[in-house]
Amino acid sequence: MAHAVARLLFLQLLLGPTLVVDIRVQIATKKFRMLHIEYPRVNYPEGFQGYCNGLMGYVRGKKQSWFCPQTHYMVHAPWREIQKFCRYSDSFCENYNEYCTLTEDSFPVTICSLASQQPPTSCNYNDTLTNQRLYLLCSGKRDAEPIGIIGLY
Repeated sequence: MAHAVARLLFLQLLLGPTLVVDIRVQIATKKFRMLHIEYPRVNYPEGFQGYCNGLMGYVRGKKQSWFCPQTHYMVHAPWREIQKFCRYSDSFCENYNEYCTLTEDSFPVTICSLASQQPPTSCNYNDTLTNQRLYLLCSGKRDAEPIGIIGLY
């Protein structure tokens, strides 16, 4: 019995950090997909006053934040097309303390920008649909997952 307990404790010590890192990556990947990937692009009813106003209500709800983000990117491409670019990355972005990469392909992206000249309790957005390459944050150097967008090129 004592031997079995010792083995279990040893495995927990050995695998514990790996499990924590794996769960962190899974959560970050799920959050990225939920907040930045929409394929195909949804059309919001007129009552939302534009695509980005409808979208940003959803984003703020998922983030559980009343803060109005200045800029938000929504990529309109299948997940597999985005995911493949984080399979290998030599670049380390020190500002974000993560590996990063620039996609080789351009993708349809909606840029939601906070409109100026509005009351602080209101979040009104302008939207721009464009086709650009993405600067992605990746969860690691090899066989990683996208976890953020840090810009467009």
